Amino acid sequence: MEMANGRAEVGAPDEIQVVTFKLGEEEYAVDILSVQEINKLLNITRVPKAQSYIEGVINLRGNVIPILNLYKRFGLGTQGHTDDARIIVLQHNDIRAGVIVDQVSEVSRLKTSEIEEASKIYSSINSELIQGVGKMNGRLVILLNLHNLLQV
Repeated sequence: MEMANGRAEVGAPDEIQVVTFKLGEEEYAVDILSVQEINKLLNITRVPKAQSYIEGVINLRGNVIPILNLYKRFGLGTQGHTDDARIIVLQHNDIRAGVIVDQVSEVSRLKTSEIEEASKIYSSINSELIQGVGKMNGRLVILLNLHNLLQV
């Protein structure tokens, strides 16, 4: 790993920086380079005839952004919003969307050698939405595949 001033350089090839968050009791992660911002819950306008997992849209500084409900997207049941709930606005390629999460945990580094590919773990159920499972500080985090997740 390359060092600059005694610190690991961001973007070192053997690790990625991730934002971790909770959905229920499970912990998920997304690459920090895809995170545009994190906001408290905003007013969400429902959109008629949208996919069931699309909660609606928000107006964020003049930009209309679709908001995904990950509980519905993953088939996890229902979600009760608490004061810790946040909207993580993600940008992947040309797609920008927000996801509602129960709580944002932290920003961490995840070694690529500590990530098991989804295809090795899941044989069917929603594996296209999961990039892999990472081992981080003695716990498991599910790394999301944003390319497939944000196809709304």
